[in-house]
Amino acid sequence: MNQKLLGNLSQGFIFVLSAPAGTGKTTLVRMLSQEFPCIVESVSCTTRPPRPGEVEGKDYFFLSREKFEEKIRSGDFLEYAEVFGYYYGTSKSHVLTQREKGFHVFLVIDTQGATQLREMGFPAIYVFLSPPSLERLKERLTKRQTESEEVIEKRLSWAEKEMAMVKHYDYHIVNDNLEQAYAILRSIIIAEEHRINLEEKA
Repeated sequence: MNQKLLGNLSQGFIFVLSAPAGTGKTTLVRMLSQEFPCIVESVSCTTRPPRPGEVEGKDYFFLSREKFEEKIRSGDFLEYAEVFGYYYGTSKSHVLTQREKGFHVFLVIDTQGATQLREMGFPAIYVFLSPPSLERLKERLTKRQTESEEVIEKRLSWAEKEMAMVKHYDYHIVNDNLEQAYAILRSIIIAEEHRINLEEKA
């Protein structure tokens, strides 16, 4: 049998990646999916309006508040949270279907959503990505030019709270250098796929 670095499993894993806005989480996951076809990013639903350049069905599924709340009531979400006045949620059927096809699915979600999954005992590998500092994070958010100074300050305040949650994750990566952060994240996924299940060994 020819073993590959990744993509040897009939059923994939679910990775939960949380990070403050502007830390580079989306960039890292897209780098992974370009190198490894067996890695896919779960497309979240949101009620916030699209930013310039964002594409429906690729970046997010953009829903009205009414439609989102209808999906909450019908149990369509694996997890959901309200952040800065907008809902964000992960489609249960989308994630489980991808995993059953052998894909490793990345859920790029905030700490609220990750906490919901952890508390329900959802089987996933939890990774937290931090900026090198809040000052560097502010520089990145300002450079994006997609939000007002007031929103940026709210994001920085929220980022501080999120970073205090790192102890609840399995892995912690500091994105001071994108290539190095990518190498660490890549090595985590490869190691997890080749890990021996200790419960099965016992």
